[in-house]
Amino acid sequence: MRFPEGLFVTRVSAPRPSAAPKTSAPAPSDPPAGSFDELPLAPALLTALRDQGLSTPFPIQAATLPATLAGRDVLGRGRTGSGKTLAFGLALLSRTAGRRAQSKRPLALVLVPTRELAGQVTDALAPYATALGLRTATVVGGTSLNRQADTLRRGAEVLVATPGRLADLLDRGACALDDVAITVLDEADQMTDMGFLPQVTRLMQKVAPDGQRMLFSATLDRNVDKLVRRFLTDPVTRSVDPSAATVTTMEHHVLYVDDDVKRATAAEIAAREGRVIMFVDTKRGADRLTKHLLAQGVRAAALHGGKSQPQRTRTLEQFRTGVASVLIATNVAARGIHIDGLDLVVNVDPPTEAKDYLHRGGRTARAGESGTVVTLVTPAQRRDMTRLMRQAKITPATATVRPGHADLIRITGARTPTGTPVQLTPPAPSPAPAAPGTARRRRPRRGRPSRRPAQSSKGA
Repeated sequence: MRFPEGLFVTRVSAPRPSAAPKTSAPAPSDPPAGSFDELPLAPALLTALRDQGLSTPFPIQAATLPATLAGRDVLGRGRTGSGKTLAFGLALLSRTAGRRAQSKRPLALVLVPTRELAGQVTDALAPYATALGLRTATVVGGTSLNRQADTLRRGAEVLVATPGRLADLLDRGACALDDVAITVLDEADQMTDMGFLPQVTRLMQKVAPDGQRMLFSATLDRNVDKLVRRFLTDPVTRSVDPSAATVTTMEHHVLYVDDDVKRATAAEIAAREGRVIMFVDTKRGADRLTKHLLAQGVRAAALHGGKSQPQRTRTLEQFRTGVASVLIATNVAARGIHIDGLDLVVNVDPPTEAKDYLHRGGRTARAGESGTVVTLVTPAQRRDMTRLMRQAKITPATATVRPGHADLIRITGARTPTGTPVQLTPPAPSPAPAAPGTARRRRPRRGRPSRRPAQSSKGA
């Protein structure tokens, strides 16, 4: 599904019934909301927004909230970091307020492609859900399936989930989606890229057929169009920043570098003052570069799909708190990670697709902040990188650099590493507080093996 250039594209027709009460649908000519106070939000939500220092919605929020609050199906497109979470979250919470979920039967569902994005969405919605007295649950792969089933058994109005883990819970009878009146697909294009299209389709078939559906993403492709045509009814379509890359606060640089000095160049960038995310293609490449940087005195940590969920969580915490100044990541971190004040993203290995470039770069210059995206390009990669930039509608600044080069220092703040090896001490995982009504696990009797909670690798 393609959007013509311009700020908004609108398709509006008769409203669709929903299990939650509706207000009148906005007219096609209605302007975007200028402030949150103009919207039909509960006083508790407005107070929570003010407490968070928010009074004026971002463009994607201003464009979509009048329709989503009215119960309309909405297709929203905005660049990563543009505020899509609150664009769907405020409407989802507002329209669920006052209802109580039965055991195992959530009332609203947000599907996301990765564990990291699930955590980010849950954290972003938490203060507003609390203000409305709504319970939230998060289910993702890599953690105890039994524990998540216990949470759903106690009841949660809002469920944030990755498709694979939610499918596991449905198969076990630990969750039912019949009462889900509001469904959100966030970053749907990545879900389809990761092979979740069959699972997403199956899950969408199980939610209330007359419910409200919202789809938000930074990019839209043919597989996403299939979901739109099948599950959204007469959607109001909103597109903000349709190029997804023309952001005045973001600079793009392509630095041409010879193969034999690429790693040394990356090490000097990593040794800069301040934090940086560096993207590489493979898990092995992430581990190798991390090991090299630690040996050079750079506090680096790797994040990729080969690590367990507790390891990934601890690594992100190290990066957020400054224990690690460099995060070496595969595309698992290209979506769903928000780090305040991150002003540099480096593609050590250039991405192969324009949308991957946009999502990697979207880790910086978020919510109006400034940032720089740097891509290291070897001679053999020049032609492919030129094509990719043309597809992304970006005209980057270019320079040919080597370690110690003036342009490298000017653009990235590169410095010579100390050369003194460092070793990061992973923070001790803090014990999770026992949820109300959850019995403490007993120690196994002597002579009997311990029964561990079931695990699953599904669901990102």
